[in-house]
Amino acid sequence: MSPLNFFPSRTMSLYMGRMFLVRTFAILAALVLVLQALDLLSESGRILAFEGNGEAEVWRYVGLRTPEIIARFLPFSVLLGTILALSQLNQNSEVIAMKASGLSAHQVLAPLIVAALGVAALSFAFNERIVSRATATLEQWKKVDYGPLPVDRGDRSNVWVKDGDDLIVVGQIRGRGDAAQLYDISVYERSGQSLRSILTARHGVRDGEGWKVDGVQRFDVAAGKLTPLQPLRIADGVRPDQFTLSHINADGLSFTALREVIDDLTVAGRPTKALEGSLWHKLSGPLSSVLMPLLGAVAAFGIARSGKLFVRAVIGMALGFLYFVADNFALAMGNLGAYPPFLAAWAPFLLFLMIGEAVLLRTEE
Repeated sequence: MSPLNFFPSRTMSLYMGRMFLVRTFAILAALVLVLQALDLLSESGRILAFEGNGEAEVWRYVGLRTPEIIARFLPFSVLLGTILALSQLNQNSEVIAMKASGLSAHQVLAPLIVAALGVAALSFAFNERIVSRATATLEQWKKVDYGPLPVDRGDRSNVWVKDGDDLIVVGQIRGRGDAAQLYDISVYERSGQSLRSILTARHGVRDGEGWKVDGVQRFDVAAGKLTPLQPLRIADGVRPDQFTLSHINADGLSFTALREVIDDLTVAGRPTKALEGSLWHKLSGPLSSVLMPLLGAVAAFGIARSGKLFVRAVIGMALGFLYFVADNFALAMGNLGAYPPFLAAWAPFLLFLMIGEAVLLRTEE
């Protein structure tokens, strides 16, 4: 059999693919509308609590939050779209007609799987270009309690590092490696748990194993005296990556950017297992859309007038819900280090691929 003969006729394939996509995106639009409204009810108070914020900031929040909701619920919408499409085909005896023409269960599902593959590719591109940027911007906006936010140029802000007993707080970091530059620096100089003085500086650059800072002042806590100082060197032994890689939000980074961060952390000798799991999940997450037609296929087979069509649809939804539960559980175990990163991201997908195949073969007749 040639690969082209694996599909139903061109007309039937387009009919099934269009039915599947229309229902999938209609369900997604309804879910996004309801969930965004509920989310906005809980956050609008905080947004408007900042003086000067108004309707524009509320709409800005909606624009930043909506891509996250779309990315999270797209696979679930694919599952429901599959169940609705296949249930209608089954109820109208169209599945019976296709099987009577000699098509197997996999051939019946082939147009839906190809359409779901296109949805997965679209989902990956959407996550890379839009969701990661919106998530990173929203996270920074929340840190300033929905106040004015500087233009995002990939800089890091509000980072603290411990240097012995001292705490170093940096308002903003620009650049990476030895080219990193620090701004709005505060060094809380302590003896044990007692604060001796607070050193502040406007700007700092890498200087050998430490950092040379200028615009320096030191406040002596015991004397209550503020003293201007000449440029000096601080934080010997504090590496640039301790500032630039102190907080990594995997959801706010694209696949390529996250892979670069993991490489930097590996060179610095820091743990990367949780981030590696998130990296793999950036592939397995969108690809889960391809799995949904297989899990929802239980609604397609069996005689509709037997009265069990609703039960079959519920079984399909239950399989989809179980997949999402298993996926989140595996990711949590990967973050704790109990599962290897690859297993945490791909084990649920492979497990439910086999379960879907088994259920399909069992319920086909």
